[in-house]
Amino acid sequence: MTRSKGALAGVGACLVIAAVIVVTLTVHGPATPGPAAAGSKPPATARTPATRSPAAAHSAAATESAAAAASAGRPRHADPLGPVAVSYVSTRAGTVLAAVYDLGTGQTWSLGAGQPQAEASVVKLDVLETLLAERAGTSPAGLPASDQGLAQQMIEDSDNDAATSLWYEVGGAARIRSFNAAVGLRSTVPSSCVVCPGFGWPGWGLTTTVPTDQLALLRELVLPGPLMTGAERSYALSLMKNVTPSQRWGVSGGVPPQATVALKNGWLPLDSAGDDWQVNSVGWVSGSGRDYLVAVLTTGNPTEQYGIDTIDQLAAIVWQRMGQAGY
Repeated sequence: MTRSKGALAGVGACLVIAAVIVVTLTVHGPATPGPAAAGSKPPATARTPATRSPAAAHSAAATESAAAAASAGRPRHADPLGPVAVSYVSTRAGTVLAAVYDLGTGQTWSLGAGQPQAEASVVKLDVLETLLAERAGTSPAGLPASDQGLAQQMIEDSDNDAATSLWYEVGGAARIRSFNAAVGLRSTVPSSCVVCPGFGWPGWGLTTTVPTDQLALLRELVLPGPLMTGAERSYALSLMKNVTPSQRWGVSGGVPPQATVALKNGWLPLDSAGDDWQVNSVGWVSGSGRDYLVAVLTTGNPTEQYGIDTIDQLAAIVWQRMGQAGY
């Protein structure tokens, strides 16, 4: 998201080895502005991220999906969020939560443990999907021309004013909560305010979520389902494939140019000093024999660029590991 517009903007194996590494992560370093740093100024009472483990055992769902893939004879993948990723994250300040879903095998992997984190502008994807679901079948793209313009600004440029207009149009937190329930999101809580006391930017960025919920939202776009038509899904993905070049960081890290990447990022400072940043990236990556969804949420970053670098490197590890066979 540009400065003038504001910024709020998941081994597979029959046996799963759970590694739990506890690392005390301390936010450090001087406050420096990140690229296009136009973060939100939070309330004075904004939370300080708790210290959490960067590695958590894979969920039961991940174990089941891996077993299902194996029993069906489909190729399994090495764990993209295994020891290499765990080791890298242990060197980073702040808290990292991540999840990857393999579209070919149905395997899911998770990294990190902790409370849901603020979405920043990643919530704009939820707004778009809610809007498309409400308008399903009313036009080829699912939206009237006026809304298409706002949606393009909201996703490609991460424009806050467009997002606020569409947030109200879909019915705000209540309607987004209803859509999320239909999708099966369990740990996402839409913000109760747009104008929030002590917060200088649209409050929808304070919506909280977890990576596996973001994978569920992404699946709605890449897999057929009853909530949106094929044209509507393609429309949403086209916007995510065409975000402004300055915002094509995050889950695209380490991915070669010939691969397809559809993403949405978000970033904002969580304190008035600007040394506690929330930086997130979610998206779909496909190419070179890979086809997966990935969501990374990071908090407690000393600068915006620090969070971007963390996600870029973790995404590069995921890309590399998703090209390897399981064992």
